[in-house]
Amino acid sequence: MNRLEVEIRAHGMKVCDRIDHAAGATEAGFELRPTELIIFGNAHGGTPLMQSAQTVGIDLPLKALVWEDASGTTWLSYNEASRIAHRHGVANAEPVVSKLSAALSAMARKITENAA
Repeated sequence: MNRLEVEIRAHGMKVCDRIDHAAGATEAGFELRPTELIIFGNAHGGTPLMQSAQTVGIDLPLKALVWEDASGTTWLSYNEASRIAHRHGVANAEPVVSKLSAALSAMARKITENAA
């Protein structure tokens, strides 16, 4: 998660929050494998989508989940920008979606390639 946060900032995006779901589960008396959510974005990417369909705001800022499965493997999950745009019927989304998708993919590749 720390590597992901560094990459998010390196791509000119703001980290809004990090939520440690496992810590929250522990506080409530439950067990949960490591699971942390990071919320991030920037107005240059999100605002054009919301100008087309304000309901996109329910899916922005972007979020990524870093979690550990039962075998101890760590995973990175996030919603593709194209899925978000499609969900909200954003018109002419391709230029913005392409940039967001490329940034997300580059960040994911960099942090997962360096994880081994």
